Amino acid sequence: MKISEKQIEQVNSRIKALISAGSFYGRKLAAAGITRIESPEDFEKLPFSEKSDLRDAYPLGLMTAPEEEIVRIHSSSGTTGLPVIIPYTAKDVDDWAIMFARCYETAGITKKDRIQITPGYGLWTAGIGFQLGCEKLGAMAIPMGPGNTDKQIQMMIDMESTVLCSTSSYALLLAEEIAKRGVKDKIHLKKGIIGSERWGDTMRKRIHEELGIELYDIYGLTEIYGPGIGINCPGETGMHYWDDYIYIEIIDPVTGEVLPDGEYGEIVCTTLVKEGAPLIRYRTHDLSRILPEPCKCGRSYPRIDIIKGRTDDMMKIKGVNVFPSQIEEILQAFPEVSSEYQIRISHLDGRDTLRIYVETSGHTDFADLSDRIAARVKSKIGFTPLVKVVELGVLPRSEKKTKRVIDERYE
Repeated sequence: MKISEKQIEQVNSRIKALISAGSFYGRKLAAAGITRIESPEDFEKLPFSEKSDLRDAYPLGLMTAPEEEIVRIHSSSGTTGLPVIIPYTAKDVDDWAIMFARCYETAGITKKDRIQITPGYGLWTAGIGFQLGCEKLGAMAIPMGPGNTDKQIQMMIDMESTVLCSTSSYALLLAEEIAKRGVKDKIHLKKGIIGSERWGDTMRKRIHEELGIELYDIYGLTEIYGPGIGINCPGETGMHYWDDYIYIEIIDPVTGEVLPDGEYGEIVCTTLVKEGAPLIRYRTHDLSRILPEPCKCGRSYPRIDIIKGRTDDMMKIKGVNVFPSQIEEILQAFPEVSSEYQIRISHLDGRDTLRIYVETSGHTDFADLSDRIAARVKSKIGFTPLVKVVELGVLPRSEKKTKRVIDERYE
């Protein structure tokens, strides 16, 4: 899907602002003698921006609008280095709210809904983004924030919440706790808006069946406003994204070449109207594809497929490149296995060892199941892991994102 003439003019407006502000990207463009683009081919020649560029700009090197117009900052995680600080103007905040409200509307949520918001508030974009959209829509926000499962369930019952906003991990934890306490008949939830982490079909099915709700994938990242730049519509897995605010390309993560619609690759985002910290050709490292066919729902907004994984999720084990999504796809072929798994990689006696822990959802021969999973992994990936089957509920649950891969080689 090539960039349109209108989008090219929007990009030119952001190029002018970036050069004027002397941001890292503005300096890149100035050094290359680029002041505007005229065609899709010109656009595809623009340099990429990377998370490392954003970290190097810490604390406020991304600020492109005058400081007196900045009303807020948000930050991405700083667990692997300096955090990224993203400044927002009042228009940026309102644009984000409009996009998020569209997400709620796409999921069939109305002003009559009561939306329980469990993601975190503060520097992270999640909780406040869910609330912004809720208020723009005109629904009732119940801003719980993360944790305190007892209070979450009590408020869910007392307030008769109809929508749950959370990570998939916390939605599963709540579903299990509601079942354990025998209070499902007191729960009024109809829909779940789930974001922040990739989740597979097995987990989706468990949450849907245990809570009895429709589930929607919401997409976004802190650097590009936050959650709310895309969501799937009822009955479809592809996520519509708002191309009046965001332009998306899919590239080969190794060569950087733009891929044809329908091919899997890395999502690259360009913000078309953002003022506080516009980004051009930002490499997200999320893996998906553009779905070129019209959506059955009739909406004209373009779509990407569900997020398949991340380019930086790759694990190198015994010289083989392995993605967690590959392991998950293998596990989904075994009906006895529940949604929860954990991968541990260690280095013992001079060689790498891959251990996979899985929960079983039924009565089965643990040793036989372990052998069958190990054999399937060997046939698909090329080496045999150690597989440990445990009872349902043994693996850790999370109120935020579940850590599924633990690499002990570097601890």
